Amino acid sequence: MADTMAHTETGTQDAARSGERVPTVIADDVDIVYRVNGTKGGRGSATAALSRILRPGAAAKASGVRTVHAVRKVSFTAYKGEAIGLIGTNGSGKSTLLKAVAGLLPVENGRIFTNGQPSLLGVNAALMNDLTGERNVHLGGLAMGMSRAQIKERYQQIVDFSGINEKGDFITLPMRTYSSGMAARLRFSIAAAKDHDVLLIDEALATGDRSFQRRSEARIRELRAEAGTVFLVSHNNKSIRDTCERVLWLERGELRMDGPTEEVLKEYEAFTKK
Repeated sequence: MADTMAHTETGTQDAARSGERVPTVIADDVDIVYRVNGTKGGRGSATAALSRILRPGAAAKASGVRTVHAVRKVSFTAYKGEAIGLIGTNGSGKSTLLKAVAGLLPVENGRIFTNGQPSLLGVNAALMNDLTGERNVHLGGLAMGMSRAQIKERYQQIVDFSGINEKGDFITLPMRTYSSGMAARLRFSIAAAKDHDVLLIDEALATGDRSFQRRSEARIRELRAEAGTVFLVSHNNKSIRDTCERVLWLERGELRMDGPTEEVLKEYEAFTKK
C-alpha cells in the first residue's frame, strides 16, 4: 500500500521558499502482481465453476492460481506543480499503477510514498445509478472530503462545468439515465471542484466534446498552479501534449521512458507505428 511521507508543514513550506522541488509521490522499485484463481488449463471462470460442481474432486486437482505481473520494478519521483502523463499500449499497467499510488492495490515488492492524500478520479467520487445527479454531487463531494457548506457553494459550478444540463434538466434525473460520457464528465466535475495534493485521472478527458476537454485541461493547469500534482492516463496524445510537461511511458509493466512530453511522445508514436 502507499505510505505517507514523514514531513512537517513547516518543512514543506521552507523547501518551497528555498526553491527546492517538493516530492509528492515516490515509487521505489515497485512490483504489482495479480493472482487470478482459475485452472491450469486456462479455462474461464464459468467453465471452472461448472467443473467444480459436476466433478469436485477432479476440479480441485486441476485448480491453480495464475499470477499476472502487471508492473515491474517501476521507480519515479513526482513533484508539486507537475502534471504527468501516463502512456502505453493497452494492458501496459497504467491504471494498475494509479490504483497503487491511490492506496487501492498492494505492491508485491518495493514501496510507494505519498506526501498528502492522493485522489483517484472515479473512485473517491463514486456515483450511484439509482440516485439523481443532484444527489450524487452531494454524496461525491462528501466522499472527497468537502463539507456540506463547500458543496452548496460549489454546486452550480460543478453542474455548469459538467455540461450535462445543456440539453435538458438531467441533473434532476437518476444517474442510470445518463450516457457513460455524461457520468464521466460529472465525476470529473465533482473531483475538479476540490483542490488536491495529488489527483489521479484515468481517461476522464476522453469523454465529452472539445469544449469540455478544454475546460478540463484548464482546470488541471489551475490545480498545478495551486501546487498540486496531477497524473493523467490517456490514449489521446493531444490531451497529454496540452496538459502535461512530463510523461511516463509504461510498456508490458515496465517503465520504458520518463522525460519531457515531446521527447517521450515522439519515441512512443514511432513505436506504435511499427
